[in-house]
Amino acid sequence: MRTDRLHLPVLRWGEPYTSLDVDPVVHFLTGEPIASVSRANGGLIARDMRQAQRARDVLRRIPMDELVARAARAGELYMNATLPMGDLTETPDEFVRAQSASTGLPERMCRANMKKNAFVLAEMRGILTALTRGLAFDVLSRGHGEERGVPVSFQVQSPVVGLVLPSNSPGVHTLWLPIISLQIGLVLKPGPQEPWTPYRMAEAFFQAGIPRAAISVYPGEGDVGAAVLENCGRNLIFGGTATVDRYRGSPKVQAHGPGFSKILLGDDQVDRWEQFLDVMVDSVFSNSGRSCINCSGIWASRHTREIAAALARRLAAVRPLPPDHPDASLAAFTVPGAADAISQAIDADLQAPGATDVTAQYRDGPRIVRQGRADYLLPTVVHCASPDAAIAKKEYMFPFVTVVECPEATMVDAIGPTLVCTAMTCQPELRQRLLDAVQIDRLNLGPVPTTQLNWFQPHEGNLIDFLFRARAFQSAEL
Repeated sequence: MRTDRLHLPVLRWGEPYTSLDVDPVVHFLTGEPIASVSRANGGLIARDMRQAQRARDVLRRIPMDELVARAARAGELYMNATLPMGDLTETPDEFVRAQSASTGLPERMCRANMKKNAFVLAEMRGILTALTRGLAFDVLSRGHGEERGVPVSFQVQSPVVGLVLPSNSPGVHTLWLPIISLQIGLVLKPGPQEPWTPYRMAEAFFQAGIPRAAISVYPGEGDVGAAVLENCGRNLIFGGTATVDRYRGSPKVQAHGPGFSKILLGDDQVDRWEQFLDVMVDSVFSNSGRSCINCSGIWASRHTREIAAALARRLAAVRPLPPDHPDASLAAFTVPGAADAISQAIDADLQAPGATDVTAQYRDGPRIVRQGRADYLLPTVVHCASPDAAIAKKEYMFPFVTVVECPEATMVDAIGPTLVCTAMTCQPELRQRLLDAVQIDRLNLGPVPTTQLNWFQPHEGNLIDFLFRARAFQSAEL
């Protein structure tokens, strides 16, 4: 860990601004200061957003094709270069160590998330082609054009997009990376424990030739996030169920929260469940269970106790390791009391009939492991005798999964909202029901882990549909 003190300023349309109020970023295990961060406030953001149109104007002077090329260059710089970080510079290895130290993620997971971000930037042309369904870039840039001989028009809904970002998983940054290439500015509010990606990505964009006036970064507390949402015409926010419910239906806000992603075993395949065990384990455990695409529920009509026991045995050996250990796979909880609250909520739900913590018989010791200032939650597999158990619809930010016994005939209706559904079935009728199920956002038919994404398809909502409005358009010669 570097010993020189790092300060991260507010970036007001690319220009550093040092605030009188600063917040510390500390090491999750030792409490050692890593950096100080200038704190923005709502008034500052409201004033700066009067200049939001300028962010779009400077980007529109650069063709989208060129912005896509600069995004690819930014991905190379983000992944490999020594870049400015506040008042100092930072190598990729220093970035990984700092991110791990403040978030509790093992360093190898930080590197894996770096590769995801760099991949999205490198493949921006193909991703935008997929998101726009093959629409020519200049149609979005001009606002109108012709597609298959038909006049079309797309109107951008905001000159900038506000991002209220989390601290728990740097992988979510892949969702906003295409925005600059769409000639729309960025207003980033970093998570308190994870300022590193927004700052490093902003500097990578600047070094690649993106105008500084296109990007702002506003660290701070909850009032700063509220100010971003209030002052930007389009926003992405990341949070829990309460956050998603609060902004449901708001045209200004695309809220990303728990995914409640699931694996379903049809009656024609459930007797072969052991052949799918690796897919189940990967879906539950990848990225330490922190992603909305991690599987939080496995549903089948039979063999559910055997499935739960097999999962529990596979996950029982997992233990916290130092963050720089090459085999570290568990992320720490860095907010005091968070792990205790989750564990207590699980124990409360286990009091209901039919809900059993299967991992308890394989785990050596309690669910919580305390190390230094941090807590770890060990993987937990709960068997539910029916979908009626309240815990069957729960999701937590660690390797947690319920194995739910449910008749196939009622399964699709019973699973509830599902970001990713992996279904093991060859039955045409069940496959059609799954294809028709509006509560499923992303469907995998066959042994595809819920965590396996195809970046050339929308991950969670279509960014183009959110940022642009299709409208009728005609023109005639004057």
